[in-house]
Amino acid sequence: MIRVVAFTMTAALAGLTAAAAEERPIELKPGAGLEAVEGNCGACHSLDYIPMNSPFLSAAGWSAEVTKMIKAFGAPISETDAKSIADYLARNYGS
Repeated sequence: MIRVVAFTMTAALAGLTAAAAEERPIELKPGAGLEAVEGNCGACHSLDYIPMNSPFLSAAGWSAEVTKMIKAFGAPISETDAKSIADYLARNYGS
């Protein structure tokens, strides 16, 4: 019984390791504001959300998302960075 449990756990761990090795980090479009996005947004969550939400968000939508992250979730983003982030997202990922 112990061998079965140990084998099952080893097989599961090997599967997780293989899946993690295949995952590639997101590469966002180059442009002004990218560093602010990577430094501020990437500090709290995956940057995969940006291209995933791009079909749905206009410039106003991205601005609202940045504001939500600051006011609702407490993201410590300066006003200067917030504007830079919203502008970058609208310019590169706005619908």
